[in-house]
Amino acid sequence: MAPLGKGGWSLWRMRESHMRGWAGAWKAEDPEYTMSSKSPTTTSSTPPSSVTFSARRTESHDIPDIFHHMNYNTERLFGRINIIYLLEKANLAVTLVNQKNAPVAHAAFLDYPNWDIVDQAAWEAHLEHNYVQNKCMPLNTLFMHLFVTTDEYAVDCCHEIMTTVFKTVPELHFILLFVPCQEDLGINLATAFLPMKSILGSTLDFDYSLYVSHRNQYCPQLYVRCARVEDHDDLTPIFAHHNDTLRQIYGDYFLAELIEAQDEENVAVVCEDDGTAVGFMSVCSKVNIQLLHDCFDLGPFHGLCKPHPDDILKPPRKPSDTGDEIVSVTSQKEVATDTQDADVEQASRVGSIRSQISNASTNVSKNRSIQSKTSERGRTLPSSSLELPETINLDRSRSKDLNAAETLSSLTPETESFRPLYRGAVNAFCIQLFCIDEKHETRSLDFMNFVFNLFPDKDFCIISVPHMAPEFYLIQNFVRIIPFSNCTLDQELYVFHRSGLLKSFLVRAARSSDVSGVELLIQTLKLNKNILDDLNSYILARRDPDGTPIQAFVAEVLHQIVGISVIRNEMDIEYIRSHYNIEDFIYFSHHQQEEHGHLYHFALNPIFHHYAKHFMKEILRLAHKSCLYYPIYPQPEDGKFQNPCAHSLTSALHYMVPVRPRRQIVYPLEKLGINAPSKEVSKDQAKYALNHFNRKLSLEPKVSINARIVVVGASNVGISFLETLVFCPHLKFNNLTLISTHGLPGKEASNSLHKRFLVNSHCFNENDYALMSLGSWINVVVGKMTGIDRSAKHVVVSNGRKVPYDHLVLCTGQQYQVACPTGADIKKLFTNREVSENSNQRYTGIVPSNLFAISDDEDAFIAMKWLKEKVICSTDERERERPAALPFMDKMSSILQTLAGSSARHPSAAFAGNVIVYGNTIDIYTTIAVLLSLGISGSHIHLVHPPSCSNVTSLNNNTIENAVQRALSRAGVTVYRDSLLAQWNDGNHPDPIAFASFTTNTKPFKLQCSAFFTFAQKRVDYETFKAVNDACLVYDGRLVIDTNFHTNDATIRAAGSLTKFSNIYYANEWTHSNFSSKEIGFQLAATMLNLFDPTLEPVFEPPEDMDRLVPIYKGCKIRGGVLPGKYNYVHIFKPGIPSRLDVQESQPNYGMAITTGDAIKGNYFRIHVNQYSMIETITCFSKEPIPVSNYICLFGQHERLLNNLCSRWREGLVTDLYSYLKDPWALPIYHDRFIDLKKELRQILVSVQEDVPSMQELVRQIVEGELALIERPKTYLKRFYKQNVYKRLVEKSILNYLNYNYYHLPMYAWPGIV
Repeated sequence: MAPLGKGGWSLWRMRESHMRGWAGAWKAEDPEYTMSSKSPTTTSSTPPSSVTFSARRTESHDIPDIFHHMNYNTERLFGRINIIYLLEKANLAVTLVNQKNAPVAHAAFLDYPNWDIVDQAAWEAHLEHNYVQNKCMPLNTLFMHLFVTTDEYAVDCCHEIMTTVFKTVPELHFILLFVPCQEDLGINLATAFLPMKSILGSTLDFDYSLYVSHRNQYCPQLYVRCARVEDHDDLTPIFAHHNDTLRQIYGDYFLAELIEAQDEENVAVVCEDDGTAVGFMSVCSKVNIQLLHDCFDLGPFHGLCKPHPDDILKPPRKPSDTGDEIVSVTSQKEVATDTQDADVEQASRVGSIRSQISNASTNVSKNRSIQSKTSERGRTLPSSSLELPETINLDRSRSKDLNAAETLSSLTPETESFRPLYRGAVNAFCIQLFCIDEKHETRSLDFMNFVFNLFPDKDFCIISVPHMAPEFYLIQNFVRIIPFSNCTLDQELYVFHRSGLLKSFLVRAARSSDVSGVELLIQTLKLNKNILDDLNSYILARRDPDGTPIQAFVAEVLHQIVGISVIRNEMDIEYIRSHYNIEDFIYFSHHQQEEHGHLYHFALNPIFHHYAKHFMKEILRLAHKSCLYYPIYPQPEDGKFQNPCAHSLTSALHYMVPVRPRRQIVYPLEKLGINAPSKEVSKDQAKYALNHFNRKLSLEPKVSINARIVVVGASNVGISFLETLVFCPHLKFNNLTLISTHGLPGKEASNSLHKRFLVNSHCFNENDYALMSLGSWINVVVGKMTGIDRSAKHVVVSNGRKVPYDHLVLCTGQQYQVACPTGADIKKLFTNREVSENSNQRYTGIVPSNLFAISDDEDAFIAMKWLKEKVICSTDERERERPAALPFMDKMSSILQTLAGSSARHPSAAFAGNVIVYGNTIDIYTTIAVLLSLGISGSHIHLVHPPSCSNVTSLNNNTIENAVQRALSRAGVTVYRDSLLAQWNDGNHPDPIAFASFTTNTKPFKLQCSAFFTFAQKRVDYETFKAVNDACLVYDGRLVIDTNFHTNDATIRAAGSLTKFSNIYYANEWTHSNFSSKEIGFQLAATMLNLFDPTLEPVFEPPEDMDRLVPIYKGCKIRGGVLPGKYNYVHIFKPGIPSRLDVQESQPNYGMAITTGDAIKGNYFRIHVNQYSMIETITCFSKEPIPVSNYICLFGQHERLLNNLCSRWREGLVTDLYSYLKDPWALPIYHDRFIDLKKELRQILVSVQEDVPSMQELVRQIVEGELALIERPKTYLKRFYKQNVYKRLVEKSILNYLNYNYYHLPMYAWPGIV
């Protein structure tokens, strides 16, 4: 039986993870954690009955059942309880269900006492001063705050829940319960809890009695010993259950042979339960250390070697370098231990356990080596000399976590060129083979103490696992080592230090005496001054200079500081609530404002990384907080933080959850006046990605996925795919890689002019990228895919680098290609009819330097920079810049003289020449608008339209096209139609282009050219095609996929405009280009999550002959931009095959078009309502900014939701749609949670309420003629709705929606506030 929450996510506000029930009693005792009690002989638990139960996390829908099970006994034992509040603050809440999935028991556990006996931050001292042989610590103790069950199975349910909790929390050894002294526990709890004996003469408040439940009653620690050959029969079924590969390769008795072959270097051990072997581990002292040095960043662990005088830990110093001498820190202080005997025994072997932690602001920092010495005395812990070598950062994944700009692509050759050289003896042993029965998996760490004793001279234990192997419990306690960027080893490496077995991990408030220890811990961090300044502020004033309360906590092991954290009160919680979906994880109303904390610094020795979540849990308890928030601000390329108070790295980010940002309403502030939202909600501030931690997350598992998922192409599809994976709160993808020509998008400001060259799909903008912080979670390889090796499973990038993959996702899209001239000689007066033109022909010649095929923002930036430098210079500026541009000018002048015979013309005069824009797509208009905005005269801009292969124009709206053409004419832009590019420079050397020749249906023409922009046709890039084709992936004009995004290789998926569906679907006109890129990326991620997410039900693909329908996605498509005349244009429309607008309007089932305003005046607005009265198309053409995010919300809504739009328009009441849709009544529709309201209202109408038939059932009866009516069906349904409970429930739901979202919708009143 797996522990509760194994491999899954089960926040009771999110989703539940159903677990299988388990039964069984364990008799072995754990002497280390057994406390004395008044009845020491009563230690066996009551064996469970034959009834089968399943345990899961408690969900919000269980609250009514908990109320149902509460009775008088519940109140006398636990007091009056607010169930919602208790579940919101519980570290662990468990529900037991029977075979019919009906809840039969519930329990809640917190990390501080029930009843108000002592402050939650001081219960350890209370227990220590008042109870005998108290060994309870926050690490090993929880308190029961609630237990309710059915009387029929009370004892069995209690036993099952206690077993569940002890299995779920392996560190847990005691569950405590305070009960009023006059009350008895009852038969159910009495079997689980024993009274604790108080100290004679203590000042204990005898109003309450304390009871304890021990781990050894339910899930004891396992006994570990060396393996024997006779263990073979016990272990073989366990191995066979997990994998049969070893037996097939080495024979039926491979395990017996392995056990029999033990020697000093190879040892096999087993763990047993009640005399039966239930787990096996084979360890070896021989480690291929050189291979590990070549592949993994082991600098923080001193290369897993003993320190040696000849170690080379720093790169050779350049002659210009000064200072930074190697520092040696020595401490002669002996530390007396007051911890458990096991800790002292460990400490005698460990010695110093100091190690350097990583930092958010740098990818290269100094790290201390880990050195241990054996002490002859078991009661002291001597410190050893520590050298401080300059090595690679401890954990590049965690450095990557916090620094959006520092990704794997930023690891330059200089960064990785130096590798430390270790000459000391190997200081590690390895686990070669490990297997354990699933029922005992959470006790995997019980092996470690025994195997470390086998190798007393080794401080590290390592294990390597294949990337595709699911994470198991043992390695959750290890530190994952980050591979070098050029590592191709098909394994993940994990490391565990023997000091990690120490249990005396104490978290407490920082004191002034801790400053020196903290300085020693963080002295090599770049931001150590920030941490020390905040620590001093806490010690001196407990507040920031601005008055914000501040708290600092340290983690201590054997009186040695191993961690530091600084938090502040979160003063911006209203902004966070309104801009981030934190209510996916908490009920906001049950958290006081002072319970929200802002995590500023979190640094922890990597040896104790597996205690990071406990550290955070303790911070919440000691600081009286319930939530922590950690922002990640985007970091520009110059490396400067956007926020003035830089945060240090938190290695705890792995245990936090990324919070999705919320879509914001664009408010008409001038209309709302005093009814506008507060400044805390509507203020505009620097965008950041938010991470969150709360009490419920403190005991939640998070699944790490090491599969190497490589995404090629930073298209909207690729970004949407990555976003979906990154924001899975219960999953952590360790090996997400993006291969992109220009890296991650979103580096420039969203209002940059060059971003207006291309039409905007409104999928992602710079704010979105800042709110996602993808760079914190993924590796980025800057380059272009040039090859795919399917057998070796790696992608070849343009710089020669090989990027290995387990799953490859291709979403490179299509790009504008260099236009290919037909080669026609216009001197022979050819017409288009006489020219043979192949639109699919690829240009293979020299690409002119003044030709631009813009496909992304980086191309646009380069083009604009070129234009500013070469074209948009005044005469004086050109004279000043002439020396820098002289080679290009002279070359241009030479070409002009040769072709035009003009020898007297100044070469710089060419740059006052023409800019040619060639193509038929909407991008030609956005590009011309940018050229005009740059100050280029319209008389120097020539728009050349090639013959169109479609009867659908780029704007597909005659009214808007006429307005654009008029704007072009006013600007002086010359337009040519049906013109084919014939030659550059009359067929001579094309670089640079001085003249461009075109053929038409009549007379050819030639234009002087300073810059040539081509938007003729989008196609798959040739290098991408060649890589795909050479890899033998099926290609038919585009990469062929099935409906599940698969290519003909099961490990390679593809999506977006790069792809087409296979011909077996007989739907060649339908491709991903017809749909929203953002939705395509989301659906692609959904299919991938089925492979990794254990909380999802497995999806079985239909038989091949049944899979013949292409999926139709329903999300709207959007395109917009600034067109000539400074018109803002947005078109929101239904996915589909393009057709002419006038043809659509002529169809009888078209519906109706509502139009207001005039396109030429810049106030045109058109809404298409289909035959079902649903909004299907929205077109805006305005001189004013357009609130696009608001209007997107209107797509797919019923017109009556828009205040009876159609009837009002017919009556002449709607004359300006812009003004109409700014009215306050429309704002709730723009709210991001309006869709939830619609679902809730629909659920009311389709459900039976108070024994009244549902509205849906009534409609069905009317349609099928089962209900005889004497009135119109619509009239009957209205009357039924008003006369029954439905009207009241709907109104109540709407009022609750407005009330709950008041901070966003203050312009609404509801009963009680007026």
